[in-house]
Amino acid sequence: MITVAIDLQERSYPIYIGCGLLAQSHLLAAHITGSEVAIVTNETIAPLYLDQLLKGLKGYRCAEVILPDGEQYKTLEILTQVFDALLTATFSRRCTLIALGGGVIGDMAGFAAACYQRGVAFIQIPTTLLAQVDSSVGGKTGVNHPLGKNMIGAFYQPRCVLADTDTLNTLDDRQLWAGIAEIIKYGLIRDLELLTWLEQHMDQLLARESSALRYVIERSCHNKAEIVAADERESGIRATLNLGHTFGHAIETGMGYGTWLHGEAVAVGMAMAADLSQRLGWLSTTEVNRVIRLLEQARLPTRAPQAIDAARFLELMAVDKKVIDGQLRLVLLKELGHAVVSNDFAPHILEATIKNAR
Repeated sequence: MITVAIDLQERSYPIYIGCGLLAQSHLLAAHITGSEVAIVTNETIAPLYLDQLLKGLKGYRCAEVILPDGEQYKTLEILTQVFDALLTATFSRRCTLIALGGGVIGDMAGFAAACYQRGVAFIQIPTTLLAQVDSSVGGKTGVNHPLGKNMIGAFYQPRCVLADTDTLNTLDDRQLWAGIAEIIKYGLIRDLELLTWLEQHMDQLLARESSALRYVIERSCHNKAEIVAADERESGIRATLNLGHTFGHAIETGMGYGTWLHGEAVAVGMAMAADLSQRLGWLSTTEVNRVIRLLEQARLPTRAPQAIDAARFLELMAVDKKVIDGQLRLVLLKELGHAVVSNDFAPHILEATIKNAR
């Protein structure tokens, strides 16, 4: 087992990475507050891992909340089911929520924990590659709104993250590829060594070789841990973690939540960010082609859907957390391995990138 620490002073917590961790109940016990535990999971994950988790929680009073599976269910309406279960079980402020699932479950359970009785403990057990390398770490929680993705939420840190790599054995290929998009992101924004490693070892990663998976999960978590420790609430450097996300969120919202996976939309978004960076004179054609080639190696899309025209795309991008005083700010690449947040681009250049991507 590998442990990566998130250093946030009194809110610090460990990320445990390894095989068979679901069976090691002592890891969870050290971070559970009180004797009441609510497990929030979904219809796909519950039949696979819920019983195994419950076996390690004997002695606790447990409640189970099984939500429908999919980004389209990441709503305030569905979130109410978590509160209904907690209140029906008469759980107190000393309860602990455990998120067992991918990014949607982690975001929703974390937001429920932030809201229930004004804040209770929660633990992340991510079961997808994307959640293990990104969304379970850093305390971003929330739900979607029909007008914009992740626009309702809170920063709320877990007590620990337990990333059992064995859960990736049941992950379908499309979800695996979507997770690799977020790993590529770390290489592009700050870790050229990881970017080069991915170019050289993508076949092993796609084949789910355990050593390759452990390496990218640990490396990604180290990258995110350093950024979150420096900027917990995204007032500065943490915004660079959103490379490709403003473009990607427009795709997810415009196509209907769940039609495109988050990682797929972000992959297209990163290709678009690279294109815009080239138009600003920051990247060369060779470097943009390198980005596209790596995304294609990972079986990820690099073209935006034709169904969203350029005007609609711009409209969707305007509903973004990085818009300040009406100014759209994007994460772009000064060079590979160096991301910046910028609003220093002419509207016609952005429009050219959007039209070129379709």
